[in-house]
Amino acid sequence: MLLAGLAVVLALLFWAWRCRPGGAGCWGARRRPWGLVLWHWLALRVLGRAVGWQRRHLEQASKDVRRSQERLLLRLLGGAGAAEPDSAVFRARRPLAERGSNGGETPAHPALPTGAWALLRSSCTADSPLQGPVLYLDVLSRVFPEALSPQGTARFSWARGCSLPAAAWPLPTLYCTPEEAGTVPSRAAALYVQLLFALRERELRALEAGLVSELYDALGVLRAGWEGLAQDLALGRLSPHLELPEGTRRRLEQLLAPDAARAAELRAECARGWDGVARRLWPRLQVVVAAEPGGEQLYGEALRESECQGLPFYCPFYGAAGALLGVNLWPEQPDSRYLLCPDWAFCEFLPAGPGAEGPPGTVLLADVQAGPEYELVLTAQAGLSRCRVGEVLKVAEFHNQCPVVELVRRLSQTLSVRGEGVPEERFYQSLRRAVAMWPGARLVDYVCAESSLLGASSGVCAPHYQVFVELRGVRDLSEVQRYKLDQCLQEDFPVYKTFRLKGSIGPVRLHLVAARAFRELRDAAGSPGPMARVLREKRLLHFIQSRVVS
Repeated sequence: MLLAGLAVVLALLFWAWRCRPGGAGCWGARRRPWGLVLWHWLALRVLGRAVGWQRRHLEQASKDVRRSQERLLLRLLGGAGAAEPDSAVFRARRPLAERGSNGGETPAHPALPTGAWALLRSSCTADSPLQGPVLYLDVLSRVFPEALSPQGTARFSWARGCSLPAAAWPLPTLYCTPEEAGTVPSRAAALYVQLLFALRERELRALEAGLVSELYDALGVLRAGWEGLAQDLALGRLSPHLELPEGTRRRLEQLLAPDAARAAELRAECARGWDGVARRLWPRLQVVVAAEPGGEQLYGEALRESECQGLPFYCPFYGAAGALLGVNLWPEQPDSRYLLCPDWAFCEFLPAGPGAEGPPGTVLLADVQAGPEYELVLTAQAGLSRCRVGEVLKVAEFHNQCPVVELVRRLSQTLSVRGEGVPEERFYQSLRRAVAMWPGARLVDYVCAESSLLGASSGVCAPHYQVFVELRGVRDLSEVQRYKLDQCLQEDFPVYKTFRLKGSIGPVRLHLVAARAFRELRDAAGSPGPMARVLREKRLLHFIQSRVVS
């Protein structure tokens, strides 16, 4: 009986696979084919079984974190033919490494199986590439019941020349945006195409983005070009002005069909204004799923105040250096917290809060305490061995023995020309305070650079900060207004003030840039990583300098 049931399930899966979008039995590009719906229904049935297994395994692993981490470390080292018997010997033999000394680049994402086959595999393995998405889909279905509707999610993401895995990659029938749209050479073109496919689907339940800045820029495309998008919807085509490979354009346009009624609805809603436009364009929208790490806070705030007004935001995963580390099981909470899963990566921690000076001795995952701040040290696949990834976390609470952490700051985004150490998030607060003193001004975006990056072009003045801002509501600032930022920094950072009074640090140089300069900067960066608030590359500094208007 069991074999007969399995044979029936496999036959249905094969039949549905042939009828999936692009399969041999699929017809029609606009309506959801019955094969896709069947495939999606079968995948959800398998998901239910996988969720139960993964939940039980997570509970078991979280009750004995030390043992789980030791077994994981042996598994990681065994793959490389190493012979270290436990974490103590491993830590004694291998020194800490800065990020980049283990091969340079962030590890690439491995090829991943998709659909019901991936979910079947997830019923018997706790590997992070499978366990994470299964737990995420379980949370999503419990908190937002309609969010797993077929083709009910629009995804906005881009990576040059490759496709990054979606949050729910084992369930590709969840998405209405074609995967190929995220691999085109231009980031701007990718977001336009993904937005066009999202606008076709009035019944969307979720908007998903790899980073909240990608959704911010996609909805910025809507603000700037809604008339062109409406025309493309009405004609069932991609704008001839988009820079796309001819083969890609042809394949994507085969999935489009003229929809004059939806185009008229788009025009009407955009003409009403931008506050809450997401819910007006997609009335059944339930949630925004997007990563909002350090540097991305400004974009999340802007979306919550305007286009995505009234929608909950949910960041499901925490990862670093290309490795998946934790999952957010509490989407209802306003501040994202992540359960560090002990079977995903071997984690160590360096004390990083006040009074943490001294030799760099690490603390294991099983030994961290609630309250203090820790710098993350990571050992994972793809050559990461005791790597200091430059992120500071704070343990908020525990799930059994597993720490639940909050992201505090990125060490690489600290401003320091004389060792004063101005953290990214605190500089942002000082900048916001200064902007509030400029009548009519509203902060759109910003970046900073240390004057040393300018080299000889910085002149003979004392080291200082170069700050580039995009403002709405004002065209220029007086020198007195610009100096307000330096005053705020002196009030907020006593060490900075001391250096300023001595003349060891020069005053902040504040520059205004043209509208959309930062969107172009993100396109020029060519990387899907979080927005850098402190520029470390000369080419990016020269790029933003070329957009200065005042």
